[in-house]
Amino acid sequence: MTVTADGPLPSTPYDVAVVGAGVVGCAVARELARHPRLRIALVEAQDDVGQGTSKANTAILHTGFDATRGTLEARLVREGYQRLSAYAAETGIPVERVGALLVAWDEEQLAALPGLAAKAGRNGCHDTVLLGPGELYAREPHLGPGALGALHVPGESILCPWTTTLAYATQAVRAGTDLHLDTPVRAVERTADGHRLTTGRGILHARHLVNAAGLHADTLDRALGHEDFTVTPRRGQLLVYDKLARPLVRHILLPVPTALGKGVLVAPTVYGNVLLGPTAEDLHDRRATETTADGLAALRDQGRRILPALLDEEVTAVYAGLRAATEHEDYRITAHPGQAYVTVGGIRSTGLTASLAIAAHVTGLLAGTGLDPGPVRELEPVAMPNLGEAFPRPHQRPDLIAADPEYGTLVCHCERVSRGEIRDALAGPVPPRTLEGLRRRTRARAGRCQGFYCGAAVRDLFERGRSAAEPKGDRA
Repeated sequence: MTVTADGPLPSTPYDVAVVGAGVVGCAVARELARHPRLRIALVEAQDDVGQGTSKANTAILHTGFDATRGTLEARLVREGYQRLSAYAAETGIPVERVGALLVAWDEEQLAALPGLAAKAGRNGCHDTVLLGPGELYAREPHLGPGALGALHVPGESILCPWTTTLAYATQAVRAGTDLHLDTPVRAVERTADGHRLTTGRGILHARHLVNAAGLHADTLDRALGHEDFTVTPRRGQLLVYDKLARPLVRHILLPVPTALGKGVLVAPTVYGNVLLGPTAEDLHDRRATETTADGLAALRDQGRRILPALLDEEVTAVYAGLRAATEHEDYRITAHPGQAYVTVGGIRSTGLTASLAIAAHVTGLLAGTGLDPGPVRELEPVAMPNLGEAFPRPHQRPDLIAADPEYGTLVCHCERVSRGEIRDALAGPVPPRTLEGLRRRTRARAGRCQGFYCGAAVRDLFERGRSAAEPKGDRA
């Protein structure tokens, strides 16, 4: 099992190369790794897994209550919700079942709620409840004035998207998958026995290819002669409010959805913060992840109506992510048997929820392209670090500290991250290559001071940890 970011690539062909190590690509690699006969490569252009859309979404585990019936997305979200809920419980990925409220602010939206409840029932969510204004404000007393009612969806949950992606990658690497980071695919061509990928680190050969390249999935698809879809980057800007704002909101507060998506929401996070966003801006630039003054001002205006007291709280961070929107309403997951190739395109924000179901579906499609996956094995279980505020952190566990005092020594006080957690992240099968990677794995430097107080200490631990690992190269 290897994680590489430099040096030559193996000359021996892989059975399957998965391009793109976002949450979907990592899930596919993990599913394929359940077949010990297969030799798998997971190829990522950036320096870490989950660096694209996967790290910058609203982190909601969707029930699929409002999915369009009959679509592939609806089926995979519904199936993925069950799979990921069970997987999170097994691996320690923090999940909170806070439920969602679709809030109606005018008569037209109020009139739409019964239809949304009926749609939810058709999608298998039979526990939704229509609420009048009295019960709504009893549940959410800080909601802005003027709400006329809501639809309560109890199963909607919040989770940690980063830990999910890392869990998939960790299991895949431990099971023998080669993860090649800093390896952008610049060209792909069919060969007599598969595919020849020209990357920034040289040539990689694979008999079968899975395109999970996210924002660049259409570019790779066109290189193999297909014109099935065009990705239009849809930027979503978000505001992250301080943990002191968390008591203001008990549920995920959703607007009545539109064609552009679920709209601007207010939601708690498993880290104890509150999110406001996202915007929905269709762009041409696939690298435009900067926030804008206009976008953030628009969010504040909408947030002022939804939860007025939130605007009095401090903003911890702002960020923007790009969703891989296409001209189609459904996922673009297509097998091309003659090319030993599967496209996994148009995966929007529901991809986190659907990831394990998408992986199983893609593995089945690969079998239809001639791949013989061989026998199946159970993967070695993983225990992911707990980043959730609602669960005991290492510094709160006397048993853990008694066994290893490093878990009782805090480095980042805003997020209460211990030396032991930083050490574990640096020694993990998929270790961080940057301070930002360490932040995603531990939350160090992600709190109120944004590293002002702990930055030097965290950097020192990071650099010493990286130096200690250097003689071993990038092997995990």
